[in-house]
Amino acid sequence: MRHWQGRGLLAWALRPLAGLYRLLTAFDRWRHRVGLARIERLPVPVLVIGNWISGGAGKTPTLLAVLELLQRWGLKVGVVSRGHGRSSRGVRVACASSSASELGDEPLLIARRTRVPLAVGERRADAARRLLGMHPELQLIVCDDGLQHHALARDLSLWVFDRRGLGNGWLLPAGPLRQDRKHAPLPGSSAAHLVLYSDGVASTALPGFMAERELRRAVPLADWWRGEPGVELARLRDRAWWACAGLAQPQAFFAALQAQGLDLARTLPLADHAPFATLPWPDGTAVLVTEKDAVKLDPQRAGCAAVWVVPLDLRPEPAFADALREPLRRLIPTWTPD
Repeated sequence: MRHWQGRGLLAWALRPLAGLYRLLTAFDRWRHRVGLARIERLPVPVLVIGNWISGGAGKTPTLLAVLELLQRWGLKVGVVSRGHGRSSRGVRVACASSSASELGDEPLLIARRTRVPLAVGERRADAARRLLGMHPELQLIVCDDGLQHHALARDLSLWVFDRRGLGNGWLLPAGPLRQDRKHAPLPGSSAAHLVLYSDGVASTALPGFMAERELRRAVPLADWWRGEPGVELARLRDRAWWACAGLAQPQAFFAALQAQGLDLARTLPLADHAPFATLPWPDGTAVLVTEKDAVKLDPQRAGCAAVWVVPLDLRPEPAFADALREPLRRLIPTWTPD
């Protein structure tokens, strides 16, 4: 990520591979555009939430915040995802016994936090059709990630950026961009989009809305699995903690904890989507983890008795709700916001 912020020697060395990436993505778009690959349209509108850059720009917290808004407005919504990191195949629908290995850690977190119907599948259209078959009352499908997935037509897109913006402006692997900035919408997909800056910093020239990330509370792991609200983080300042995070940017989690006045005796940055097959801390250690990691931890497992979960809440500015509500009113004419 450090190299992606500039155009140094490594970035220039990777430019030929970025050219190959450009050709492959252009070919994929072309075959969808001319009809060699099918673009499926669902009987209900589709909202895609994703990021242009690789490396975690706050997409999942944004999706959770959007789902909270949609539920507050009385919309019946379902979520589809590819299920990154899962070991299962085909379409899987979330249920009370679902695991991170079956759904993927982020989809399981979304299902647990929001309680909305959710399905994962290699082809998001297949997952959506399964979900609509089981829940015909759904009025909207939210696609977790998938801005670069062209097989499912979308009606509205939410582009999520953090303070890194577009980085050095180059495509993978020379830069962080997952798609070319010049790409036009494909047939069956609307050009309508919203932009949200997930950490309150307008990091590109694109007009958009601000959001603030908040770490306000912590919950013992067993209580978190039961849905308990936990306590204010300020109540945890009287002891030293270890902190562990399997994120694209784990240091951001550690810095946010320290900004809340917590004493971190040791930090354990892990790879994004780390499976926690073995625990990286000694038994009995007081550890703070993210919700994305908590879905892979069993409270009865040795070494988890002293684990606390710190949820991340994202609060968009009030104007964002109005901007999201208007296109949804046009897309779902039978819906009257609560």
